[in-house]
Amino acid sequence: MKKLYFIIIAIIAIGCIEQKPIERKLPPPIASKKEKKFPKLKPNHYNVAFLIMDGTYNTEFTAPFDIFQHTQYRENIKQMNVFTVANTDDPIITFEGVKIIPDYNYIKDSLPTIDILVVPSAEHHLDTDLDDEAMINFVKEVDKTALYMTSHCDGAFVLAKAGILNDKVSTTFPSDIDNMRAMFPDLDIRKDVLFVHDGKYITSAGGAKSFEAALYLCEYLYGAKIARSLAGGLVIDWKLDDIPHLVISK
Repeated sequence: MKKLYFIIIAIIAIGCIEQKPIERKLPPPIASKKEKKFPKLKPNHYNVAFLIMDGTYNTEFTAPFDIFQHTQYRENIKQMNVFTVANTDDPIITFEGVKIIPDYNYIKDSLPTIDILVVPSAEHHLDTDLDDEAMINFVKEVDKTALYMTSHCDGAFVLAKAGILNDKVSTTFPSDIDNMRAMFPDLDIRKDVLFVHDGKYITSAGGAKSFEAALYLCEYLYGAKIARSLAGGLVIDWKLDDIPHLVISK
C-alpha cells in the first residue's frame, strides 16, 4: 500500500513540474517582390527610347535627353516621352560613374512602341558590345517600325553592326571614322560634318555636339522657332546654317 502511495505522489509531483515551452524555429519571412513601376507615357507623344549599357558616356546620353525632354514644356507640338531601355533591371553605370536605373528591360519587359531610338556612345561600342546579339537584334527589331534611328559618337557602330546603315551616308566620332571605315568598308562614312541625316537615320559626331544633332531633329519635326526655344532654354546659341552638317535628299 505504501508503495502505491509513493508512486501516486511521484506522478503528481512530475505533473506539477513546470514544463519549458518547446522552441520552434519559424522560417524567415518571404520578402515581398516589389512590382516594377514603368514610366507613365502620355498619349499622342513621340516615344523616344535611349539605349543604355554599362560604359555609356554621360554627354551622348544626357544631351539629347535634355533636348527631347524639354519638348514637354512647349505648346502646340507633338511632344516627346523619353525613357531608357537596357538589357537589365540593375543600375547602369556610365563611363563617368553615374548610376542610371533603366525604365525598361528589353529582354523581358513588354515595351511601348518606339518612335525614335537614340543610341548614345558607350565604352565598348567598337568591340565587345558589337558581339551582344540580343542588343543588336533589339536594334534591328526597333528599326522595322521606328520613325527615326539616331546615334551619337560611336553609337553609329551599333547601327552599322545591325546592318541598317547599308546604302546610307553616316558619320561618327571624328577620330574613329577610320576605324569605322575599316570595320564596315562598304559604308559611306563622312568626315568634316557634325551630323548626317539620311532617310530616317541621323548619326552625329557626339560629345557636346550631341546637342546640335538633337536640336536638328527638333527643327526638322517642329520648325526653327521651337528649336531655338529649346536651345535657348539650355543657353545654346542655335543656328542650323552655322553647323557643319549633311542632309541627303532623295
